[in-house]
Amino acid sequence: KAQHNLGVMYRDGLGVEEDLKKAVRWWRKAAGEGYFAAQFSIGDAYKHGKGVEQDSKKAVEWFRKAADQGFAIAQEQLAESYLLGEGIEKDSKKAVKWFHKAADQGVAKAQHNLGVMYRDGLGVKKDLEEAVRWCRKAAELGQANAQFNLCQMYRKGQVVKHDWKKAFHWCRKAAEQGHAGAQYNLGVAYAEGKGTLLNSKEAFKWWLKAAKQGNAQAQYNLGLMYHKGKVVRKDQDEAAKWFKDAAEQEDVMAQYNLGMM
Repeated sequence: KAQHNLGVMYRDGLGVEEDLKKAVRWWRKAAGEGYFAAQFSIGDAYKHGKGVEQDSKKAVEWFRKAADQGFAIAQEQLAESYLLGEGIEKDSKKAVKWFHKAADQGVAKAQHNLGVMYRDGLGVKKDLEEAVRWCRKAAELGQANAQFNLCQMYRKGQVVKHDWKKAFHWCRKAAEQGHAGAQYNLGVAYAEGKGTLLNSKEAFKWWLKAAKQGNAQAQYNLGLMYHKGKVVRKDQDEAAKWFKDAAEQEDVMAQYNLGMM
């Protein structure tokens, strides 16, 4: 364990000069003694090409060593490798198996991915109730994508009962973590007074956050607000700027409005 921790210090430059090659060297020593965290760290180094030459196959080999010892983060990474076919042949069923193992240990990302796989029937029989169950677990642990998906389920009444207030609750949690899609939808909720009080200023605030992250719908809405002088002072140059950003992402209405200016 001490050898692994020394590797972490070299990786992060804690008390020593950052040196990724030395980090891997110490991890190998710890991994040689069967320490699962070191095995995972070597796998992560190979996955991202840090301190070693990038090699997805070797990454999988090391993730598997740690995953077989029950290391949850390695199980999640091994599942992703199977899902994406990175360093190993794509196998959705095996991805589900390893996501389950990690999810049962409380890894939020694995719980969310498992929920998506149940939702889409990928590698497992489609089961929307299981999809919601795993999505909710991940959302309650703060996983932004899961929070956004749960928001969408409540908005659309998918499996769960349609509920604007719960949709708003989960959308805001994801938005506060910087999820662009959630920020856009939160703006819509404020603009339409769904699940919360009508508040055009808040709508503008959240659309601006989403637009800065490249969300085309939010960019178009900002363009309209500047074009009409709603909430903000009328500014055709600013309107054109946002219409242009959205139009470049193939937003048809933005292209139309830009053409009419």
